[in-house]
Amino acid sequence: MSRRELVVLGTASMVPTRARNHNGYVLFFDDTAVLFDPGEGTQRQMTLAGVSATDLTRVAITHLHGDHSLGLAGVVQRLSGDRVRHTVPISFPAEGEPFVRHLLEASAYDHAERVVLQPVHADPGDGEAAGPAVPVERVAGERGAAVGAPRLSARALDHRVPTVGYRLDEPDGRSFDPRALAQAGVAPGPQVGRLAREGSLVLPDGRTVRAHDLSVRRPGQSVAFVMDTRLCDAVYALADGVDLLVVESTFLHRDVDLAARWAHLTCRQAALVARACGVRHLVLTHFSQRYRVPAELPDAFEAEAREVFDGDVTVASDLDRVPLPPRRR
Repeated sequence: MSRRELVVLGTASMVPTRARNHNGYVLFFDDTAVLFDPGEGTQRQMTLAGVSATDLTRVAITHLHGDHSLGLAGVVQRLSGDRVRHTVPISFPAEGEPFVRHLLEASAYDHAERVVLQPVHADPGDGEAAGPAVPVERVAGERGAAVGAPRLSARALDHRVPTVGYRLDEPDGRSFDPRALAQAGVAPGPQVGRLAREGSLVLPDGRTVRAHDLSVRRPGQSVAFVMDTRLCDAVYALADGVDLLVVESTFLHRDVDLAARWAHLTCRQAALVARACGVRHLVLTHFSQRYRVPAELPDAFEAEAREVFDGDVTVASDLDRVPLPPRRR
């Protein structure tokens, strides 16, 4: 059975709190499991969430501020210690490569990990239009890289250091219509399998049937991951029409001046993006430690988002599990 869900490892911005760990998110998508932004303490949070190092097929870092990357050292050492046999690419903004290399050599250990550094060279655009999406290429030995697997791409965002956002897209496919198969005389089992593999099938009575005529379009699913940024065209391009948008919501909108000063989004801004882009499920995270729990988190954030967005909203807490919405029809 396929697994499609977001596992939230941490939700705090800048510093951990008593209730919230540094950032960390694992997106499970069938055979793919991407660890996004492993902040400090990610290795322990993975244990608490029941996420194994062997699950991971890729690490994707949006930028090299510590709350999004300090956990990389521990995660890679865990890959080594657990003798993970498949290759795990590490994607990150190209300008941050010196920091990534320092993190990988932050302490002495036996290097048994199989990682490949994959710097992302994203064009920030001209201030009025988002730079083009940059495909994040699969690499030899990467698990979950089969034909039809989801594709990861990145775009440059607008933060205080080079930052990218990520988008995962599943290609559209087709599903056989059981009624159409029965009417055409295609028997369940080997005949259906051959029809799927070859695209057409000659039946015992001499008729030829085509897979395209006996199937319906199956829309692919999509997820966007947008962390630290000001509002910019790339935010909208990443979020456009996605099933699940995981987005920073560092401040309530009453603190919009602080958001502008530190190049972050407010909860209201994130929700307005979700509304404009036709997002189905909005996941808010990366909260400032200035907000009290439970007086303002999660209730004040949920209320502010729902003022402008009528889709599904999750104000993320550590160790939440958020399933992808059912596939669009």
